[in-house]
Amino acid sequence: MTEFWLISAPGEKTCQQTWDKLMMATTRSNNLSVNNKFNIPDLKVGTLDVLVGLSDELAKLDAFVESVVKKVAQYMADVLEDSRDKVQENLLANGVDLVTYITRFQWDMAKYPIKQSLKNISEIISKQASQIDCDLKARASAYNNLKGNLQNLERKNAGSLLTRSLADIVKKEDFVLDSEYLITMLVVVPKTNYADWQKTYETLAEMVVPRSTKLLFEDNDSGLFSVTLFRKAIDDFRHQARENKFMVRDFQYNEVEMKADKEEMTRLSTDKKKQFGPLVRWLKVNFSEAFIAWIHIKALRVFVESVLRYGLPVNFQAMLLQPHKKNMKKLREVLYELYKHLDSSAAIIDASMDIPGLNLSQQEYYPYVYYKVDCNLLDFKKNLFLIYNIY
Repeated sequence: MTEFWLISAPGEKTCQQTWDKLMMATTRSNNLSVNNKFNIPDLKVGTLDVLVGLSDELAKLDAFVESVVKKVAQYMADVLEDSRDKVQENLLANGVDLVTYITRFQWDMAKYPIKQSLKNISEIISKQASQIDCDLKARASAYNNLKGNLQNLERKNAGSLLTRSLADIVKKEDFVLDSEYLITMLVVVPKTNYADWQKTYETLAEMVVPRSTKLLFEDNDSGLFSVTLFRKAIDDFRHQARENKFMVRDFQYNEVEMKADKEEMTRLSTDKKKQFGPLVRWLKVNFSEAFIAWIHIKALRVFVESVLRYGLPVNFQAMLLQPHKKNMKKLREVLYELYKHLDSSAAIIDASMDIPGLNLSQQEYYPYVYYKVDCNLLDFKKNLFLIYNIY
């Protein structure tokens, strides 16, 4: 995805002239960016005090809603697991890709009526984002618990023969069952020790049934052998086996328990499949809602800041710039030359500089209104399972 600069400059004789001047400076002569008008409707201005207070509130709301958008996007990637290459095609806003939505932005009059005050509109967005965040926590928690339980069972059925479940390996006929005197034990033998096992297993204890061993299963490193002996020799056999690097598994054949384990695995797998479709649909719908809300906050911030900076009557042109990556520095210089007359104090402020007493590291200040919109919502370098820790 990509980065956009959402800026505004005061209208000259007409807002169209402001637009034409930007286009002349950034595209027609030097191709620094791709530009689009960003249409903000005539919102209710309110009082100066309200605007000043709202400016701070919207900054916090912007950060919160952005975090919700990113959480939903990241969780979508987590849920899709092996199909993460399809994440981007599911991250749509109003049915279109994010770049298309932003570059063709139109205010949603039905969701955010412009007859309402700016404060009310921001509260509508805040409640909407809070509800999505709350619902996401609940749904993620339920799905993660189900997924975690299934993974625990799957781990039991994989891995080393020393620890894995044996339910899908052994059969009833492998055991001497219901005998008062005899018992079948299972022993894990390293592949390199197969010959030693065959030579010595009958002498590891008294009362081992001759020629009773059988290889039931093997993985890359070891084999699982059965051996039958008298119950009174169990402790001695276990000790001598360990001395010879043969590990006896604590296992009793119980058909009921093994059947229950298999049924639980099937049930969890079925439940996960049932929940997967509705969860992905919910994530798609609510990603769209959250993203749309986020861009409307950006529009509100541009409107409020433009009125505060440029004054009344409302007369400014909002513009969306998509900088060419290699030309970002040059574009910033051109914009400064174009708008430096708006605020002379901006000439000495460089957000990249560390000036004692000025906390500029958290925000960038320019003579024109500026907000960054970064659509790169997924960071696959991070461990996406961190989403578990969020909730």
